[in-house]
Amino acid sequence: MIGGRAVTPVFQPLVSLASGALVGYEALARGPAGTRWEAPATLFAAAREAGLDGELDWVCRAAAYRVALEAGLRTPLFVNMEPRAWRTPCPPDLAGVVAAAHDRLRVVTEMTERAIADDPSALLAATAHCRAAGWGVALDDVGADPMSLALMPFVHPDVVKLDMSLLRSPSEPYTAQVVAAVQAYAEASGATILAEGVETAVHERIARTMGATIGQGWRYGRPGPLPATAPAAAPLLTPASRPASIAGTPYEIVAPRRPVVETTKGELMPISRHLEALAEDGPVLLACFQDAQHFTPATARRFARIARHSPLVAAIGVGLPERPAPGIRGASLTTGDPLRDEWNVIVVGPHRAAALVARDLGDTGPDRDRRFAFATTHDRDLVIAAARSLLRIIAPAEGADAAGLLTPA
Repeated sequence: MIGGRAVTPVFQPLVSLASGALVGYEALARGPAGTRWEAPATLFAAAREAGLDGELDWVCRAAAYRVALEAGLRTPLFVNMEPRAWRTPCPPDLAGVVAAAHDRLRVVTEMTERAIADDPSALLAATAHCRAAGWGVALDDVGADPMSLALMPFVHPDVVKLDMSLLRSPSEPYTAQVVAAVQAYAEASGATILAEGVETAVHERIARTMGATIGQGWRYGRPGPLPATAPAAAPLLTPASRPASIAGTPYEIVAPRRPVVETTKGELMPISRHLEALAEDGPVLLACFQDAQHFTPATARRFARIARHSPLVAAIGVGLPERPAPGIRGASLTTGDPLRDEWNVIVVGPHRAAALVARDLGDTGPDRDRRFAFATTHDRDLVIAAARSLLRIIAPAEGADAAGLLTPA
């Protein structure tokens, strides 16, 4: 079935909540009609079991591109990508249609928070590739999992898609928390908010109170064939503003922009513990320990406890394994890596961002007396830039496909 490319795309309209005008389409996949693989969930489950879900993902996207190209689609086309597909090369027989899509379509690639937690380094590479091609990025199902909010800053999506469950529980405290975080992000970045699952006029009104300007759901049409001549779209989608790209290690990113102070390890410990405590309620926590000996059993217990409520907790240092403690992602450094001389604690969530960055000054003697040059920041863009520099070296989660980076053409 996958080898025969027996996948059919269907398309659901996206509309302006203010005017009802068409904004774009989302492409959805269907397996062979009348078979047990017709439903996409069953289709992908079977492909995952066979280790072919990455290839199936390419097949689904290419099928959508082909139909959109044949129809001369001028509206944005939203296309889903499964997390494991980030590291699966494009099959050669699909490369032509993918290249044509890059040249002629306005694609918005949808991803879920699973992509970030499963394989941060590949996700960053794939997101950068989409944007280099002039394509947009959307974060899907925001609100379905409480952890998605903590991961939103790393995707920096152009479109945030509110999960349909939010429209059905508008009075719940959790809904208010999600909506407030999304609205704050959209206001700061210029991103578009899209509400999924709009089925009634009431849903539509609720979606607008949540800040959504675009709606998707049965109120506007069920998934079906793309019109032979697709109409033009209302110009409602604009790219989110990008934070400045800053290269280097966390210390190299933060220290030139914040006051630097020299102190001992013993005096830095309370600051480090304070930042760790900020991650107790769900933000991402990334930390550099220089060497595995500094990731003590007590530290491992604290980090494992935090990991129960966080989508991503990582520990980095010379000699650290990929799984240094339950729920913790690890990354080992070579002795010559610049991070070998840094002690970093970085916390990123929907409502807070903070970083301690410190560089070892090379003292010998008692561990607690070793001196560091350090800086702290709560500037969100700086913290996220520092965090991104660490995400690139974190290994994929167990089960993530490591066949090769995304190569769409």
